[in-house]
Amino acid sequence: MQQPISITAISSISSLGKTPDEVWQSYLNNNHCLTSKSVLDQELPVAQIPDHAKGDIETLKQSDQKYKSLDHSVLYAIYASRAAVKQAKWHASDNFGINLGSSRGATELFETYYDSFLQSNKAETLSSPTTTLGNIASWVAHDLQTGGPEISHSITCSTALHALLNGIAWINSGMCNKFLVGGSEAPLTPFTLAQMQALKIYSQVKIQNDGHAELVEAHEATFPCRALDLEKTKNTMVLGEGASVACLEAGIQEDALAIISGYGYATEILKHNISISSDAQCFQKSMKMALGDLNPDEVDVIVMHAPGTIKGDLSEVKAIEKVFPNPPALTTNKWKIGHTFGASGALNIELAVLMLQKQQFISVPFLKHQKEPKRIKNILVNAVGFGGNAVSILVSKANK
Repeated sequence: MQQPISITAISSISSLGKTPDEVWQSYLNNNHCLTSKSVLDQELPVAQIPDHAKGDIETLKQSDQKYKSLDHSVLYAIYASRAAVKQAKWHASDNFGINLGSSRGATELFETYYDSFLQSNKAETLSSPTTTLGNIASWVAHDLQTGGPEISHSITCSTALHALLNGIAWINSGMCNKFLVGGSEAPLTPFTLAQMQALKIYSQVKIQNDGHAELVEAHEATFPCRALDLEKTKNTMVLGEGASVACLEAGIQEDALAIISGYGYATEILKHNISISSDAQCFQKSMKMALGDLNPDEVDVIVMHAPGTIKGDLSEVKAIEKVFPNPPALTTNKWKIGHTFGASGALNIELAVLMLQKQQFISVPFLKHQKEPKRIKNILVNAVGFGGNAVSILVSKANK
């Protein structure tokens, strides 16, 4: 790593809530944030942003005539970005860069516009500009009035961590000294949910109105998503929505929440459209790169990608066991907030930063023999997407 990079602010909106305090309080309990959503005549478990946060998004949408036509993925990104920049005390005149991506982009608008097209054989006026992937970074830049570079991209589920890699690269190049990075996703739409069901990876557990899960199998009773449970016999992935962004600055800043002390990336040759190797060779390479010269025993926690699928969870654990002779404490947040696709890596970074700040480990409640860290100084964060494109980020406690 050429130089350490400071995370000086981080903000999100998801099923966990909309403020750092609310998010942390949500992490402190052992309850999931999943609810039931009626889609195509069936009830599916999903992770939606809470009603009070939805009210804030609606207020944002109505605040500007131009915002009324934007997809929720864009609105979530604007909302989280405003909060992060305010927290970091950045100004438009700083000309900071922006790299915010999404796996699916404007899913809701695209499905709505396409449905309209099938009925009328005509496309609506704003159907193209409001569904392009560049929408996210460009509208955030417009809202924040920054003159710096703006980048949108999709690298499936590792999108947010690739955005972070780009921010590090721009800062290290000297072309920018501040970068806003992250991801946003609003995938709780009929076609997107149907796609996950078609892959046979979606949870089949039904959530009752009181928030409890209907008993399908004994071990599935309380948690519809069994991310990191290697004893599960069914795939249990659940989709979630939200956005998470971080403010990056060159060097070790006095107000740093955490320090990025290593990064790694790798892509492995595909043998199947959606799978990675049984021992996740891409993760092995990305984690080794992120560690650099650091002794593996110095890593205290790994926030895993762990999507809740049988093969996905197991392959990542195998990769960790090959890189770490004495594996550190392992955790994930997908059992609680679902898989937010392109935003998931940034939400993982947020969890890591909170654990470093609070010096408290957030465990997975249904895991047997959950390992607890003796300290929390270095946390490795993983993400991978379709195509075997893995990213690992090492974040360390800021010395204050």
